Amino acid sequence: MNTNHKFYLTTAIAYTSRKPHIGNVYEIILTDAIARYHRFIGDDVFFLTGTDEHGQKIEENAAAQGVSPKAYVDNIVKEVKSAWDLMNCSYNKFIRTTDDYHKEVVKKIFRKLYEQGDIYKSEYEGLYCTPCESFWTETQLVDGCCPDCGAPVKKTKEEAYFFKMSKYQDRLIQYIEQHPDFIQPESRKREMINNFLKPGLQDLCVSRTSFTWGIPVDFDPKHVIYVWVDALTNYITALGYDPDGSSEQFKKYWPADVHIIGKDILRFHTIYWPIILMALDLPLPKQIFGHPWMLFGQDKMSKSKGNVIYADELVNRFGVDAVRYYSLKEMPFAQDGSITYETIISRYNSDLANTIGNLVNRTVAMSHKYFDGAVENMQIAQPIDQELIDTCLQTVKEVTNSMNELHVADALESIMNLARRSNKYIDETAPWAVAKDEAQHDRLKTILYNLLESIRYLAVLLSPFLPETSEKILKQINCTVQDYASLMTFGQLPNGIVGTAEPLFVRIDETKLLTEIFADSEKKQTKTEKTTPEGVVIQIEDFAKVELRAAEIISCEPVAKSDKLLCLQLNDGENTRQVVSGIAPWYQPNQLIGKKIVLVANLKPAKLRGVISNGMILAADCSNNQVKVLFLDDTIPAGAKIR
Repeated sequence: MNTNHKFYLTTAIAYTSRKPHIGNVYEIILTDAIARYHRFIGDDVFFLTGTDEHGQKIEENAAAQGVSPKAYVDNIVKEVKSAWDLMNCSYNKFIRTTDDYHKEVVKKIFRKLYEQGDIYKSEYEGLYCTPCESFWTETQLVDGCCPDCGAPVKKTKEEAYFFKMSKYQDRLIQYIEQHPDFIQPESRKREMINNFLKPGLQDLCVSRTSFTWGIPVDFDPKHVIYVWVDALTNYITALGYDPDGSSEQFKKYWPADVHIIGKDILRFHTIYWPIILMALDLPLPKQIFGHPWMLFGQDKMSKSKGNVIYADELVNRFGVDAVRYYSLKEMPFAQDGSITYETIISRYNSDLANTIGNLVNRTVAMSHKYFDGAVENMQIAQPIDQELIDTCLQTVKEVTNSMNELHVADALESIMNLARRSNKYIDETAPWAVAKDEAQHDRLKTILYNLLESIRYLAVLLSPFLPETSEKILKQINCTVQDYASLMTFGQLPNGIVGTAEPLFVRIDETKLLTEIFADSEKKQTKTEKTTPEGVVIQIEDFAKVELRAAEIISCEPVAKSDKLLCLQLNDGENTRQVVSGIAPWYQPNQLIGKKIVLVANLKPAKLRGVISNGMILAADCSNNQVKVLFLDDTIPAGAKIR
């Protein structure tokens, strides 16, 4: 089957402030699966990704490291590309916003919008969030901080250029209402209309003068172009858009079929970006999908919380396709997903090792055991065969429907159901029992053929999601028939000889691996503590990341096999939490019960002598190697924030 339709899709370009964690990498895995699927069905796919490299935050990070902004971003770009390539992502182009061609076209776009009256010069006075590179009004703040990331905002006053957002507001609302699939999921669309568009758009500040790391306004060089204008236009500059005459590639692939982005940057992509395109008289993208976040347990991943997992760490332990599988399978369409080492091990063992790996291994092994690997469909059918055949054909339809709606997790669940049905077919037909009856020789060949053909369906359908695993399965069944059209009719596996049975996924010993992970984590923490220089000057934003809270000690006991550790149960004002502290040499448990202490409440959980510690209490180093816990006034309530 060859549809010959063009299909242009993009990720959001990665902000080059730090190494991407698995929550960031999820987006490229998701987009890659969608791109591979559309190539699989015959579409002419162009898949764009890249890096967003300008802005005040990057200028400040570079200064803190004593390097130029370009040197800083060059280093982070290597980390990003390394992560993307590690996850076997098949992008067609990687754009950097520091690329010369991009910068020149952004200047032209800004000039064009200025000359046609959509941009004007004035003065900006307001609130700016440096980490998000976002402007906010007083009413939009949450507890006086950025509503997106929670960081403190800074009052800013400077000369600036503004974009007339209000001019296009009604037109954008009308477009969204007339194109119900433009913003997905549906809940995101309602959020944008009700929270931002209908209350009324303010004109957007689109230049800055308080820093220099950005694309200069060519007719007013003391201004740099707002980082979001710079970043968003990558989707068209990468294809060859130019106000003075665009490339054939741009004319072929624009508008984008879908922008895949995180839900936290939906406002920029569904309000600012469409309005910029309207002002440029360009078609709007067909769809913008704001995917949910991958959380660590129930928390957003954050280096400050110490709950960040990186893709390379996961790949070292589980392999590329296992990480791809978990990322795609465990992320719902509209709600946040979750990852922990415990859940990824569980999913690896149950789905990959037991269900898929075991199915392929024992089927290929039986083919060698009973027929020296020969594959032949003798067509000695029984009613039970039709159920398996129907499941194969139905799975193709389900995967197609799910992928057309970007329900990637549902597509994978359908494929897993086919694997489960194939395993059930083995139990139902009992090839080992049939093999005992020589008269059932041709029936046994038919059973094994049906199983191998169902495995071919499984391998072919898995190719967009787990490309390496798909190739391994097809090699084991020695099959080159793997196109989409071959799935329209059951029975396309040619007669021949299967390959060698080899384990696809080796079952993991959960206890052993978790022990290794915790040991490695403690080593890293110790190394960090030893290499952190004393007397480091931090910003107020850094201190704001530490959550200090008053807590009451409600019970206390020694930790077994330890002379230094006490296990404390604390009332933190919301829940009871357990903290392990190395204060046993200086305090008896009964001295501490009822005392109020200072709790570091957002510290990454750690395991000390096999006991989980969810936080840390503050104490002072005193003379003669004495340690004294910081006790609080009894009148301070448990849960009170300490600032």
